[in-house]
Amino acid sequence: MGIKAALSKPFAAFVVRQIRKWKNNAIIVQEKTFQKLINNAKNTAFGEDHHFNKITSYNDFKRSVPVVDYEDLRPYIERMVHGEENVLWPGKPVYFAKTSGTTSGVKYIPISKESMPEHIKAARNALLCYINETGKADFVNGKMIFLQGSPVLEVKAGISIGRLSGIVAHHVPAYLQKNRMPSYQTNCMENWEQKIDAIVDETIHSDMRLISGIPPWVQMYFDRLSTKADGKKIKEIFKNFSLFVYGGVNFEPYRAKLEESIGRKIDAIETYPASEGFIAFQDSQHEKGLLLLVNSGIFYEFIPTDKYYNENPTRIALQDVELNKNYALILNTNAGLWGYSIGDTIKFVTKDPYRIIVTGRIKHYISAFGEHVIGEEVEHALLSIAKQEGVEITEFTVAPQVNPENGGLPYHEWFVEFAKPPVNLNAFRLKVDETLQKKNVYYLDLIAGKILQPLVMHSLKKDAFISYMRSQGKLGGQNKVPRLSNDRKIAGELEQYIQN
Repeated sequence: MGIKAALSKPFAAFVVRQIRKWKNNAIIVQEKTFQKLINNAKNTAFGEDHHFNKITSYNDFKRSVPVVDYEDLRPYIERMVHGEENVLWPGKPVYFAKTSGTTSGVKYIPISKESMPEHIKAARNALLCYINETGKADFVNGKMIFLQGSPVLEVKAGISIGRLSGIVAHHVPAYLQKNRMPSYQTNCMENWEQKIDAIVDETIHSDMRLISGIPPWVQMYFDRLSTKADGKKIKEIFKNFSLFVYGGVNFEPYRAKLEESIGRKIDAIETYPASEGFIAFQDSQHEKGLLLLVNSGIFYEFIPTDKYYNENPTRIALQDVELNKNYALILNTNAGLWGYSIGDTIKFVTKDPYRIIVTGRIKHYISAFGEHVIGEEVEHALLSIAKQEGVEITEFTVAPQVNPENGGLPYHEWFVEFAKPPVNLNAFRLKVDETLQKKNVYYLDLIAGKILQPLVMHSLKKDAFISYMRSQGKLGGQNKVPRLSNDRKIAGELEQYIQN
C-alpha cells in the first residue's frame, strides 16, 4: 500500500466522524444554516427588497420570498454580471458557472467564496466515505481521470466565468495533481471528439484507477479506448481500474453496457453536484440513496410535485418531508440563490439519515392528455423489462404523438438505441407499456378508456444519440439528453435514425 493510501484511511475515519455529527442532527443543522444565511444577506439588495431584517422564522421567510426560477432572478444577476456588489450575497461572486438553459438561454449561476469550497469538500468526502466503509484506498496511488468541460475561463467585471466542471478543475487539491489526467492542454480542447481521442492517446498506457464523468460520455471514452486497443476490454487496458464516480443522470440505463465494456462489475459512487450547489452524494455502498448535505451552506425547501404549479404552492422544510413522495427541490444558498427552483425532483428513501434519490426534472414529463408520466416511471418500465429480457439500453427518449398520420389513437413514442436489442421488439414494447400502466394509474385509465393506444417503440441506429447531440452542438461535457418532452422537437430530429 502506497503512502497516500495509508494516510487516507485515518483521515477518512476522521471525516466520517464529522459527517456523522451533522447527519444525525440534520434538522438542527438546517435551522442554523437558515439563520446564518438570512443574517449574512440582510444588507444585500435582495435582502433589503425582501425585508430580511424582519425575518425570524421559516414562515416569515415564505411570506417574504417567493419561489423563483432563473428568469425571476435575472434582473439581480444582470447587476452582478456588470460588476455590482452586495446584490444577492455580500461582495461579488468569485465565479459565474455558465450553463445553457432550455428556456432562459445562457445562465450565469453565482458561486461565492463561501460556496466554492463546499463543491470541493463534498467531492472529496464522497471518496473518503467510500474508503472508510470499504477499506479500499489503493485507487489514490494511481491515475485518476475526470471527463469534464474546459477549464478555460473568461473574465467579466472582474469575475471569472466558465462551466462548473472547468471551474472545479482549478481547485483540485495539490496532493492529487500528479495523479490527475488528462493534461491541462488536452482538457482545454473544445471539440469533444478530438478531446476524447487525445485523452485516449494520453491515458491508454497509464495506471488508471478512478474514472469520473457522466455515463454516456464515459461510454464513448471506453469505446474509443477499446478500438485503439484492438478490441480489448477496459479491465485489460486498465488492470487496476476499481472505482467509477458519476453524477448528472441515472446510472441504471447505462450500467449493463458500461460493465460489458469494462468486462466486470465495478464499485461506483453517485454524486449530485449542480452549478447551484453540491446537494448530495452516495455515502454507502450498502444503503439506497444519496446523503443530503445539510451542512454545506444550503437551506433546502421542498414542494410536492402535484402542488408545484399551484398559485401558492405548499413549501415545507426538511422536518416535514415524507418518505417515497416526489418533491421539487428548492434551494437557498450561500452564493445568494433564494427560493430557487433548481428544476429537479427528488424522493426521500430514508429520514435517519436523510437520503434521497433524484427522480427527474419538474418540466420533463409527458402530460399531453393529463397522464403526467415522469422520468422515474419510464425508466422503471423500460429497465425492469430490459433486465428480465436480457436487453441492454444505450440511450432513450420519449415524446407524445398527438396526431398520428394514419388517424389512429394518439400514443407515446419511444426512441431507443439498444446495445443488445430484444428478440421481438413488438413483444418487448407491449411489456414495457403494461409495466408503465401499473406504475401510472392515469396512463392506465387513458389506455383502458381508448384515449391512447399502447406506446410505439422505435429501435435507433448505432450512435444515433451521439449523432443527434453532435448536430445540436452538445456533444460531451455535462450535456444530457432529456428523457421526456411534451413536444416533438427531439423526436423529429431522431426520426432519421430509426432502423428499417
